[in-house]
Amino acid sequence: MSLRSRVVERVMGALFLGCGALSVLTTVGIVVVLATQSLGFFSDVSPLEFLAGARWSPDLAPRSFGILPLLNGTLLIAAGALLVALPVGLATAVYLSEYASRRTKRIVKPALEILAGIPTVVYGYFAVAFVTPILRAVFPAAGVFNAASAALVVGIMILPMVSSLSEDALSAVPRSLREAAYSLGATRFEVSTRIVVPAGLPGIAASFILAVSRAIAETMVVTLAAGATPRMTLDLLESVQTMTAYIVQASLGDAPSGTVEYRTLFAVGLFLFLITLALNLLSQRLIGRFREIHP
Repeated sequence: MSLRSRVVERVMGALFLGCGALSVLTTVGIVVVLATQSLGFFSDVSPLEFLAGARWSPDLAPRSFGILPLLNGTLLIAAGALLVALPVGLATAVYLSEYASRRTKRIVKPALEILAGIPTVVYGYFAVAFVTPILRAVFPAAGVFNAASAALVVGIMILPMVSSLSEDALSAVPRSLREAAYSLGATRFEVSTRIVVPAGLPGIAASFILAVSRAIAETMVVTLAAGATPRMTLDLLESVQTMTAYIVQASLGDAPSGTVEYRTLFAVGLFLFLITLALNLLSQRLIGRFREIHP
């Protein structure tokens, strides 16, 4: 190797190392900021009250900092979104993997993935201007802001993630398994449901978990469509507030820096970060297991 090649290799190696280190340091910086500000919050508010309290009212007397209503709204919308995205996404993945021709697949899959490129604020206005009026026409008891509208649109938004990742997992299943099943007289439906889907289950599960994480962390759709009423409810027709929607609402307020109200932003953000981190770690573990099964 010439001197010039060695210099280029060292420079590029240092550049790549710097990029990787920048990513790591950015993540560490975010965690440090969340942790330090949250420590200030928990010096004034009991962690037990924060984690187990059933009332969230940091601005109105008597003040209460129980995160359960925000967690309830977050999980309620995420669960509704998953009821839409998981079955439709998996069925789409099975169709693309087992039934669609190559030409159809080249058209349908990119069309689905276009949904992932639409800004979330557009989805939010779509929920308010289109989905909510339809829901209120069908269910007169539904409010102007309700969890059902947000859940439906978040489900549409995460649909490409479920269908694309699940289709990749199903396509990675060896062709020999399909041919063995066909040679025994199995139908295409039986091969799809009894051979291909079980074989690709770790990858499918990873796509589901990533979709859950995306639904929990969604901001603009729930801010615009779900409302700003933190409450403990399972009624999708009522207005609720998620953790991300509260962060947006509080960020637009006038809470002085260093106050308890200001630090609630970081406490809620840290709690949300830990949830999404746990889900992402679980999905990475499942993807690693899938790669071990299908190297």
